[in-house]
Amino acid sequence: MKIKKGDTVKVLSGNDKGKTGEVLEVIPKTQKVIVKGVNVRKRHVKPKRQGEEGGIIPVECSIDSSKVNVVCPKCNKPTRIGYLVEGDTKVRVCKKCGSKIK
Repeated sequence: MKIKKGDTVKVLSGNDKGKTGEVLEVIPKTQKVIVKGVNVRKRHVKPKRQGEEGGIIPVECSIDSSKVNVVCPKCNKPTRIGYLVEGDTKVRVCKKCGSKIK
């Protein structure tokens, strides 16, 4: 997957279209990502121990990685990612402006 944990991404489609957020977790097996503040659902939690409170907690659920694009830090636009080989290392590159992405 070209999206990594810590990337800033913009949602391209769905109920949260247009929102941007940081990738909290990447699930390569199912090609999904969890983005902060996107696809938030309510989870009803029972108290597990005595004295602990239960309640309704907002939780970010996964979204398909094809519905998000990485936001380039230089040009601040959602872009596809390309790769460039420099010596022994493979570097991620913005397809719009050509700058390196950490």
